[in-house]
Parts: sequence; C-alpha cells; structure tokens
Amino acid sequence: MAGRRDRTQQLRGSRIAIAILIGIIIGCVCAVLFPNGFFNSSSSLTANERVQVGSSSCESPARIKMLKSDFASLSEKNAELKKQLRDLTEKLRLAEQGSDNARKQVLSLGSQIKAGPFGTVKSLRTNPTILPDESVNPRLAKILEDIAVDKEVIVALANSNVKAMLEVQIASVKRLGIKNYLVVALDDYIENFCKSNDVAYYKRDPDKDVDTVGKTGGNHAVSGLKFRVLREFLQLGYGVLLSDVDIVFLQNPFRHLYRDSDVESMSDGHSNMTAYGFNDVFDEPAMGWARYAHTMRIWVFNSGFFYLRPTVPSIELLDRVADRLSKAKLWDQAVFNEELFYPSHPDYIGLHASKRVMDMYEFMNSKVLFKTVRKDQELKKKVKPVIVHVNYHPDKLNRMQAVVEFYVNGKQDALDSFPDGSE
Repeated sequence: MAGRRDRTQQLRGSRIAIAILIGIIIGCVCAVLFPNGFFNSSSSLTANERVQVGSSSCESPARIKMLKSDFASLSEKNAELKKQLRDLTEKLRLAEQGSDNARKQVLSLGSQIKAGPFGTVKSLRTNPTILPDESVNPRLAKILEDIAVDKEVIVALANSNVKAMLEVQIASVKRLGIKNYLVVALDDYIENFCKSNDVAYYKRDPDKDVDTVGKTGGNHAVSGLKFRVLREFLQLGYGVLLSDVDIVFLQNPFRHLYRDSDVESMSDGHSNMTAYGFNDVFDEPAMGWARYAHTMRIWVFNSGFFYLRPTVPSIELLDRVADRLSKAKLWDQAVFNEELFYPSHPDYIGLHASKRVMDMYEFMNSKVLFKTVRKDQELKKKVKPVIVHVNYHPDKLNRMQAVVEFYVNGKQDALDSFPDGSE
C-alpha cells in the first residue's frame, strides 16, 4: 500500500511539472508572435494619434480622410456629452436647492399609474406643502411657534382706523377660546392696544412701502397689504386663515375647513347659484340659430376671509396679486379673483391653484344674513354661522354689534332695524 501511494504522488508531481513546462513554452510562442500583446495598442489610440500614424506610414488619402472624419465625429460626440454633463449638473444643483419646479411637479403627481375603471378616476387636488424655511423671518417664526395650533393661525391686519371693529372681533375670538389668533399691528397704537389687552401680535420690520399705507390707509387700502404680509407665514410652513376686522367669530373656523385645496375662501354669493356657480345663457337674437351662448358664472371669492395652505401655488397667488397691486391702483379683491380664475391663453399663463368655496351659510356674508336669513324664521332658528362678515354694508360696527346681540346674547330683534342694503 505504501509503495502504491508513493507512485501516485510521483505521477501527480510529474503532471504538474509537465503543465508548467507547457505553459512556459506557450508563453514564449505568444511573446514572439504577439510582441505588442493580444490587444493591439493601436486600437486604443486617439483619433489624433491615428492621423499621425497614418501620415508617417504614408497612408492613402482615403484613409487619412476617413480618420479625419472619425476625429470630427468623436469631437461632436465629446461636445454633446459635455453638454449633457452640464445639464445634469445644473438639474442636480436645482434639485438640491429645492427650487426645481419640475421636481416639485413630479413629487406632487407621484409615480405614473394606470387609469382605473370608468367612474373611479379622481384627479389630484391637494398639493404638497412646502419645506418650511425659518431663516426667512426668525422673529415671526418664534411667535408662530408659540401661538399656532397644528401649524395653523388666524391673521388679522389692523391700524388705528379700525380699532373699534378690531375690539369686537377680539372679544368674539376670546369668547370662543381661540388661541391661534394673531394681529399684524400696522402702527404703534395697535401694538400698544394688543399689549394692554393680552392679544398676540406681530409688528413687521420697517418697510416704507407698507408702513405708509399701513399707518394711514382705510379698510380697502389695508386689505391690499395682506398679500405681501402673508407670504412669510406660508414660507414658514403655516396654514393661514386671513380675516378682515369686520368679521365676528361665532364658532371655531378651523373645525369647518376641508384643507383639500390651496385656497379655501368664503363667497360674495348670496344663493346656491351665485356662490357655487351656474350656467348663464347669453341671448343674441341677431345670430339666429346660434343666438344662445352658454357662459359659466360664479360670484367672486371674498378676499377678506380665506384659508391658504402653505403650498407653491398659494405663494405664487400672493406674489401675483402683490405684484399687480404695486404697479397700478386696483381693487385687491378683483385682482385676487382674476388670478385665481383666468385660464391660460396666448401671452398669459394662468395660476394652477386648486380652490374651494366655503359653505355660504357657515361662512356668511352680510347680504345673506340681512337679505335672506333674518327674514326666514326657519333659517333664523336652524342656521348658526361660523362667522359673519359685514362686507356688504358701510355701517360695519353697528351691524357687527347687532350680530353679537342676536347670535350670542339671544336678542331676537337685534337685526330687525337695519335695511337690506345701505341707505
């Protein structure tokens, strides 16, 4: 047995030696036949080197022409690749800064999906909120952090000209125990008033354009400032319920919001048709068979009471309105609605913001109250508004006080002495 094992080991050693010898022989043969290796280094030469080799070897003119063509083609491809690299680098930079609109749109739309069965498809209407940026206004960020509830706040702009109405509004807010209410004080008088009445307030840093209007302007002038002031609130990531001061709060409005749209606004409409839209047929007899033209109508959103989610379309809306108001003497409510509703058309890109109309009986304007509700005994008993906005009548303070008497103190004839409209 021992002899057989020794012979097996000797045979195995001989095989290994033979294999090594064969490998050395093959290596020598390859070295002779392929002095430059298996892969011809000429194949890795650049196009420019090919031209030089061809010239030194007296290549034919056709060959030289082909090499020059290859060189030109490679140069073009190189330039194209450099451009693609620059484009990708720029896209990456924009994405990292969070300012790439295409990226935002992709994020809001999500991944591609197949359309479902008939009747089951629903489009996107709730845009994603922005990434908060506290560096925009650290002082305001601290105030909002202290008073906001669920990242939402009621904001009212006021100067000394509207102090009496502001008092009525603040009393209604305190009666309901609403904590996330903030007054933007446009002058020192309102700042001191808020301090003495324990009301949260914010006074902006000096701004000549804003301060001139803020300190001396009337109700409409002050109303136009809000589109500049509210931008920072949204940038800080807060949902804002803007309220003019001629509004009485009767319930907590945050319990009655849907929050499914960029803009949620009360209406100036006074019926289902006017508040929520209707098909209005225009009649032009001279057109004969085509005399009837259908139009879509809706009464405007009220720019004195609306809720904005902190989204890109909401901020764009504020920017558009503020820009137009800074360049011409326009009514802010008209501009607000034009930017919301005008569609894109030649030479104009419309705002792609989702919108919702608030319930006209919950978020009630004074035309609905004084022209309809107070005359209908069933509605008077059944309807309890969230707010009443005295936007249709100039005797605002008296009507606000009457609203408090009727809905809070239960005085049933408190609304009776007022005319439907203004005298």
